[in-house]
Amino acid sequence: MRKWFKKNIAEENLPGFWQNYAKTFQEKLPEKISEIRFVVFDTETTGFNIEDDRILSIGALRIERNSIEISDNFEVFLKQEKFNPETVQIHGIIRNEKFEKLSEINALKKFLYYIQNSVLVAHHAGFDIKMINEALKRHGLPKLKNKVLDTSVLYKNTRILTNLIDRDKVYSLDEIAEVYNIDLTDRHTASGDAYITSLIFMKLLSRLKKNKDSTLKEIYKIK
Repeated sequence: MRKWFKKNIAEENLPGFWQNYAKTFQEKLPEKISEIRFVVFDTETTGFNIEDDRILSIGALRIERNSIEISDNFEVFLKQEKFNPETVQIHGIIRNEKFEKLSEINALKKFLYYIQNSVLVAHHAGFDIKMINEALKRHGLPKLKNKVLDTSVLYKNTRILTNLIDRDKVYSLDEIAEVYNIDLTDRHTASGDAYITSLIFMKLLSRLKKNKDSTLKEIYKIK
């Protein structure tokens, strides 16, 4: 009882945008996949160090009723407080690009408003989630509350693992896209990678025999 009381006092002191985000989790997620709102997202960053590197952009797409809602896409670019020229050749985002850039806190506000209580989907999701959580931490905010699915793990669950090498293999986005004949034109942009990941996720969902009647728990056991 005391822990619950302290937790709620702490949340009451958090900004309104976080409280609005947290309130969306009062609504229980639907059981059927066809009724769940998924948000597939990706981040482009200055590097792979969770504490020292920074997010350059976030791209996301909504999937609902077994359909990718391209018109309801999300994309933000962040002001670059840190610049790493070595990663520019990967993501192509340079310091003086003329598109609108948001402060980190404003980008987080928009992202939380977009995702709400959706189930988040990403490829190698652990990295993207940690980058978002580290950004939230810098502003005195808690970690994301959403359930998360990783397409690299889901894809691996579809494979017949014949030996230890197969079990230890980490599948890249490029490898899986090639298997499913998915175009990689927009690879290494946050919005482009989110779209590629959403196409892969739809392919993985289709492996469930009764997709529209399947539940979230069954996704983890895709065969």
